[in-house]
Amino acid sequence: MTSQRTRLRMVERLRTQGIKDERVLRVFAEIQRHIFVDEALAHRAYEDTALPIGFGQTISQPWVVARMLELAEVGGGHDTVLEIGTGCGYQAALLSRLVRHVYSVERIQQLLARARRNLHQLAITNVRLKHADGHIGLKESAPFDAIIMAAAATHIPEALLEQLGEGGRLVMPLGNRSQYLTVITREADRFNRQTLEPVRFVPLIPGAGA
Repeated sequence: MTSQRTRLRMVERLRTQGIKDERVLRVFAEIQRHIFVDEALAHRAYEDTALPIGFGQTISQPWVVARMLELAEVGGGHDTVLEIGTGCGYQAALLSRLVRHVYSVERIQQLLARARRNLHQLAITNVRLKHADGHIGLKESAPFDAIIMAAAATHIPEALLEQLGEGGRLVMPLGNRSQYLTVITREADRFNRQTLEPVRFVPLIPGAGA
């Protein structure tokens, strides 16, 4: 269940589900998702489902991750991307193969330590992790070509809009009881918003936890 053949079956499923960006599909074939889940769940790693990773958090289902990467248009000349919500590090690992610089913030220190171990296991060196509040982003490393939020917010954080570079895209689940994938594109001082399909994410919690 952890073989290259299994990953390729997942990629073909993503393709039939409408993911068209071949660069995104390629990295899903390369990065071993089973490394990022508990050993007891490794046999389910390539199912199209979210899985628990502890602390009330999940690793998102592959289709949702692929869709967000596709919407962010990463890999098309994007150099610097910010991820809000590192979790176990899976999405950061995928991003590391698509862009030059990945910055990722996580509010739960134990998850950040796990993500660091997972990325080290894959010899990934272009991801910078920080224990921080996702609401405020990472001002010292801005501007970003894209920001991808792996938790649902009830509003669009102003700090993240300010940290988007010209033409940059913020991809996030937005809403409370009903959440929708939302894309905000910066054009000078204007922000264009597009609301897409319904999703279900854990909530974005303010502050940096223990």
